Amino acid sequence: MFTFGKSRRMTSAVSGAVVTAIAAAVLPASAAQAQARPSVPARYAQQHLDWQQCGKDSPLECATMAVPRDWHDPDAGPDLTIAVSRHRASDPAKRRGVLMMAAGGPGGSGLQRPQWLAGGSAAVDAAYDVVSFDQRGVGNSTRAVCESDAEFADFTAGDFRDRSPAAVQRVVDRSRAFVEHCKSRSGDLLPYLTTEQTVRDMDLFRSLLGEKKISYYGASYATMVGAYYATLFPQRVERAVLDSNIAFDGSWGSFMTGQPKSFQRRFEQDFLPWLAQYDGVYHYGRTAAEAKAKWERQRSALRAHPVKAGDTVIGPNQLDNGTLQAIYSAGKGFGPLAGALAALDHWDTADAREKTLAAQVFGSYSGPGFFAEYFSVTCNDTRWDRNMDHWIERSAKDTVDLPLVGARELAFSAVCAAWPTSKAPRVKVTGAGLPTTLMVNSVHDPATYYEAAVRAHRALRGSRLVTVTGDGDHGQFETGNACVDGIVNAYLVGGTAPERDLTCAGKPLPVPEGASPAAK
Repeated sequence: MFTFGKSRRMTSAVSGAVVTAIAAAVLPASAAQAQARPSVPARYAQQHLDWQQCGKDSPLECATMAVPRDWHDPDAGPDLTIAVSRHRASDPAKRRGVLMMAAGGPGGSGLQRPQWLAGGSAAVDAAYDVVSFDQRGVGNSTRAVCESDAEFADFTAGDFRDRSPAAVQRVVDRSRAFVEHCKSRSGDLLPYLTTEQTVRDMDLFRSLLGEKKISYYGASYATMVGAYYATLFPQRVERAVLDSNIAFDGSWGSFMTGQPKSFQRRFEQDFLPWLAQYDGVYHYGRTAAEAKAKWERQRSALRAHPVKAGDTVIGPNQLDNGTLQAIYSAGKGFGPLAGALAALDHWDTADAREKTLAAQVFGSYSGPGFFAEYFSVTCNDTRWDRNMDHWIERSAKDTVDLPLVGARELAFSAVCAAWPTSKAPRVKVTGAGLPTTLMVNSVHDPATYYEAAVRAHRALRGSRLVTVTGDGDHGQFETGNACVDGIVNAYLVGGTAPERDLTCAGKPLPVPEGASPAAK
């Protein structure tokens, strides 16, 4: 799940005038009677995917398909375009089917993901056509438009920790302005940017590929996509891996209120001790407490006097954002974050390389296109508490106790509190009718925290959870953990599902260049 950044010529037709889509456990938002089953009109079911190379030297093929704006009323408005991609199995003799992926976020692009997944596992590469897509509202699919880059820059400006009445009102007003811009520029599309609509797009994609069943891999928000797909179309699922899990047993609001605690835990219990361990390299404090105190002093200094690296202005919100992005992955993020913090500590004498690194770490916000999708999905999928007094009070407490992410809680919740009331049906994930589903989660994952994964595991009956201990990386498959890779490959390729929940030890934390032997 996203938290201000980040975040990686077959032609077939389906015969028959209408292919009926099977719905299961779909409840209206009012939690009343289950809705009627939507069907697939022939104009969609009989499309042909015209596969072409995605680009020069690309290993992927790309195509597009048309989908109804609203699967529950296909004639309600103009069709949407969904961009899809495919990486063919490298060994036709070993090919066993299609492995579908979705992107995280919500708001990420899925088109390039098949080459990454296939490239990380020779066994998966040989056995599957790996396919993905840009979710409705994103990338090369029909996109939602809310704000320009210049307009959205104001959303991230200032200091989210400022709790003065004027600052709180400014945050609320800015969030409401974002909603008004979305309504004025994409109001006829926003109601249909939901996970439930997306998984119906996925099942059309499956049918156009000529496959009776698919396997699935999804990480982060894509775990929710996979869980919804498996709930609505259990008879179409052969195997499914859900890596780093959203709490798809409840609401987006309840899940997101747990993130301030999990990001603070990752920061204080994993990153800061690691940073202190290598004080000889970074000179940032010999204990976690010293390192945290210096980080807080830097943040205060940036509030009073932001610094500039090229075109990047680094203020307190940028420090928060760069920090929380970096702690998604210890191997990829700890070192660059530590180097950037060290550069800030001697900014007046920092060289060009150090300032470039700081700009990269602290200047990489996702843009308004990402957030148009992000807020559409999170505000539409499940009910949201619209009581702003509640959010102002809660965010004030989280800003004090869990500030790394708690400080921006008001800005995000105020968007959904002002979002148009959604009519999206509620999907209750149960696991009914499914084969064994494999779930993976690290215990200190900051974004998709372990407590949420356990709740999701309990909701998805018959699933198996692989717990990665001593680790907090977000996304575990194909990141260098041989235990996790072995279990997932055996399941996807060999069909071997664990008989019980399992545990894998986490990867060692990185050792920075120049570290003394005693510190390693």
